[in-house]
Amino acid sequence: MRNDLFSLAGKVALVTGGSRGIGRMIAEGFLMHGAKVYISSRKAGACDETAAALSREGGECISLPQDVSTVDGARALAARLTALEPKVDILVNNAGAAWMADFDAFPESGWDKVMDLNLKSPFFLTQALHGALAAAATPDRPAKVINIASIDGMRLNPQETWSYHASKAGLIYLTRRMAARLIADHIVVTAIAPGAFASDMNQVARDHGDEVAGRIPSRRIGRDEDMAAAAIYLASRAGDYVVGATLPVDGGVALADV
Repeated sequence: MRNDLFSLAGKVALVTGGSRGIGRMIAEGFLMHGAKVYISSRKAGACDETAAALSREGGECISLPQDVSTVDGARALAARLTALEPKVDILVNNAGAAWMADFDAFPESGWDKVMDLNLKSPFFLTQALHGALAAAATPDRPAKVINIASIDGMRLNPQETWSYHASKAGLIYLTRRMAARLIADHIVVTAIAPGAFASDMNQVARDHGDEVAGRIPSRRIGRDEDMAAAAIYLASRAGDYVVGATLPVDGGVALADV
């Protein structure tokens, strides 16, 4: 049994939405396990600040700010990255948005913004980086694409987040479709479905963690290392034979009657 199953030494990774929340958790975990990590987010200042902070903790984290909610934006990010790194080992499609409004009042803008960033962007950014991922991949060490879905794509919550639910459910199935195609190029596509993690997007978990924990079978919200560990597993040699799966990281919520 090899002793480097979870090593990312020598790997190049891109994490979208990497300046905060789940993206930052994943980027930090990758750095700790030896990867060179590029992070991207829409706000350049926040992206630069996070990259500098993570680099001070150890490893090399590079800021590539970019809005990837459009196809042109996704292609621009891919072009900037491949100008620096012709081979990309790991892509984490994490950038996302949510919108909540009553059914009768839900606006088209709330539909389009969320669907574009949560569902369209992962497809077109992966498409734009297909060549760089394939260039890094070998039969023995495939490249990795990890889509960040949500348990809201696996079960309902009581909030009227119509486009968010639809986008995350769609992303889970898109992961399967992409996996079936890209495995031929030695690119493994998987997804993570996070539950309650404290972040700006999940302000309920952030601000009312104890209350939320009472509805989770594990009786706590997720910690940074929970998310980092799941992503490291899928990105490393340990996850090479996991193809098209969506891994719930939620303390048991998705499969429990709570």
